[in-house]
Amino acid sequence: MNSTAIDNGVLTFTPNNIEVSYIYEQFNCLDSVATNYDSISFNIKGPEAASVSIELQTVTDCSATEYQSFYYTVNGLSGSLQTINIPLNSWEGANLQGVVGFLWYGFSAGLTGTDNEWQLDNVQFLCADVPPPDDPAPPGTTAPPETTEPTEPTSKPTDPPATVTTTITVTVPGGGVTTTTTTSGGHWSTSTTTRRTTTTKRPGRPTTTKRPTWPTDPPWWDDDPWWGGWPGDDDRAKPQVTVTATATAAPVISSIKQGPVVTARAESAACEHLLIDDWVSQSRLTFLYYNALLKSTSDDGTMKSVVVNHNRVTFTPADTDSYFYSQVGCIDARAYGGISLRINAPAGTTFDVQLSSTKGKCGTEQTTDAILTTKQLGWTFNGKEQLYSIPFSKFEGLDLSKFEMIFISNLKKPVTFGPMALYCGNTVVEYIPAATAEPSGPTETVPAPAGKATTLVIDKFANSETNALGQWHGADEGMTLTFRNNKMTLKTNDSDLMWVTQVSDKCRDLTEFDGSYLHIAYTGSNLFTVALQQHNEKCNNDIYPYPETWDSLEASRYASETDIYIPLSHFNVDRKRAIGFAFKGFYSQTSTVFSKIEIVNSVPKGFTIPEKLPSGTFVFACKRPNSFAFAIDDGDPVFAQQVMKTIEDEGITVTFFTVGAPLRDPTTNLSAIYNEMAAKGHQIALHSYTHPPLEGLPDDAAIDWEYTNDIEAVKETFNGLTPKYFRPPFGTEGARMRQRLAALIDEPYIVQWSVDVEDWLWAESDTPEKQLEAFKRDVAAGGNIVVMHYLYNSTVSYLKEFIQIAKATGKQLMRVDQCMMDPNAPPLPDEKA
Repeated sequence: MNSTAIDNGVLTFTPNNIEVSYIYEQFNCLDSVATNYDSISFNIKGPEAASVSIELQTVTDCSATEYQSFYYTVNGLSGSLQTINIPLNSWEGANLQGVVGFLWYGFSAGLTGTDNEWQLDNVQFLCADVPPPDDPAPPGTTAPPETTEPTEPTSKPTDPPATVTTTITVTVPGGGVTTTTTTSGGHWSTSTTTRRTTTTKRPGRPTTTKRPTWPTDPPWWDDDPWWGGWPGDDDRAKPQVTVTATATAAPVISSIKQGPVVTARAESAACEHLLIDDWVSQSRLTFLYYNALLKSTSDDGTMKSVVVNHNRVTFTPADTDSYFYSQVGCIDARAYGGISLRINAPAGTTFDVQLSSTKGKCGTEQTTDAILTTKQLGWTFNGKEQLYSIPFSKFEGLDLSKFEMIFISNLKKPVTFGPMALYCGNTVVEYIPAATAEPSGPTETVPAPAGKATTLVIDKFANSETNALGQWHGADEGMTLTFRNNKMTLKTNDSDLMWVTQVSDKCRDLTEFDGSYLHIAYTGSNLFTVALQQHNEKCNNDIYPYPETWDSLEASRYASETDIYIPLSHFNVDRKRAIGFAFKGFYSQTSTVFSKIEIVNSVPKGFTIPEKLPSGTFVFACKRPNSFAFAIDDGDPVFAQQVMKTIEDEGITVTFFTVGAPLRDPTTNLSAIYNEMAAKGHQIALHSYTHPPLEGLPDDAAIDWEYTNDIEAVKETFNGLTPKYFRPPFGTEGARMRQRLAALIDEPYIVQWSVDVEDWLWAESDTPEKQLEAFKRDVAAGGNIVVMHYLYNSTVSYLKEFIQIAKATGKQLMRVDQCMMDPNAPPLPDEKA
């Protein structure tokens, strides 16, 4: 402590630091059960809105030389001397027949950050039949006024059930570690009831025993997730369950999960907590600009970066004008006490928190805004993740019956937020995302049989231009390649890029190697896709599509630390028309060093081969002769009616690939628009939930989240429809995204394109007519599946001309499923039903 003093039986002290300052009381071993004590009571004064933690020390029996420690946190002190009464069963798991001490620590800063004087008095056990004492009334003070209870909201937000497992690891003095794991059946955790368990040698009393120290791992956001590589789970620090500088709305003791419950508002039991954002998806946040409520959220491009990783988001400001907002949609928030979230920020960080409510009727743009600084909220930061609350009671003038938005501004340093949620009443409750289990898949392996063909050496990386066959090898622009000592080092952070080594400049028949294996000698990362490309049926490089298709396999499934062996039979393509092998779909920034690519007739003894996983049908072109399909991706709803009128006037049907999240957003009206399109005979197909490059996502669980949400959104919107046609966002394809789609949808089609209007390049340029040139070029080369968006006025205005150009080829225009001759597709007009 910086100072301690006793005056009239009251201990007054000034803590030195939240991390090191504490006060303890020890006494002879007490059996509180036999003596009928059921709670501990004490008077305490701390800064307004401050928090303090209390450690209960117990022994297994009164002759034990070790004691166990259990922890409890009280938030939202009143700023005046008040009585705190804590039932002993709040320290869950403690042996109440062997109580030996209490320790107060974690004295947080308060609302102003300048008042750091604390007082402690009248520490006592209370018998079960004795009511808790009232707050002391020092001279010159009056009891706080009663709080007017707001009315219950008219509608209740819902939260999906989940099973959450929390593991807490605490380092104890002397280096020992105790780990406690608990499992609960929901997303919500009462943050103010923080319990931990440690074991400490019990020295002879009186002796000072320091409280547990906290891990000092660097924050997980030191690694850039999507564009800077994906760190492993071991690289990221576990969320700390620590003492926090949490400001709560009123001087209310935290609720307890077992035993008596003290609640702030009678109606809080009828309220349900509301998630604002769980930071589950980069693309939902920074591509679609949605939060978990599917309401608008954005930094409007003011941040240097906004990076999502493992249910956390890191905001790196470009300057003090950077800001971020998240709207909730003019909701009735009167049953809520505030917003909870975890924050990790460097020491000395400050920023502003603004809450806004709508003036007048919902839907108007005028708002009432209330702003507090983090200092005014009593927040301090130390580079560790801690739980904070934004209490509504501190923001004067808000109309909580029309709560609209949270706005973060005036950032000067990178800040990481955890899930952000509204909590009911004044008991701060934290949203804990459900643990995501990796989807289980087939793991069966079989001994590798020997083939009969001789070895074919494809690449030894002797130079950067050609391989061992004298054929071209090379990469998409953006990959980093280094050739040295007959090795190639490849590095990329873009899952859409590929490197190719050709076996022929046209077609090569590899069926002579059926029964043999593709062998890749490598070191470094094996988190990528290996694909075998198939030429078109004329083996003509000038005819689209070129390549016609390929099959993709996950390198890591077939890999040891230094070698990859893949049966050629696992590549589900026409191997009589082989072009070459491609390495693509990289989802790690770790480099890979390649030293040889060859086809061999056997593998090392003991090497086993995994079973081939289904990967769907990958198409660039129609299968039906003389057919042509417009496959249109999502666009701007303002152009939807114009698009429908054009295709109706031209008498054709098309396929619409739709993103799932906007279907659930009523403000887009897309659900009504697409239902009208479907009613007119157009095909509805999948395009992911939030439009990320799927193969670049960190794991199968993240890919599955996109698929399952997209599938459910389409089912909800189109009366149970489950399409099996899918277009990858950005055209980014790889083994994992294909395998996971095939695991969730039977025999899916992954649909690319062979006609690109290049609206993304020309629509808003000075030469939008180049979209017509691109369309004509690809149609002339034989392309027959289109990619376009109705995002731009110029593109939509050219649609009629696009259709007429396609009709002029003499081909029949139809839906994608029809052009693929899908037996489940509706019959063409000239076919019998």
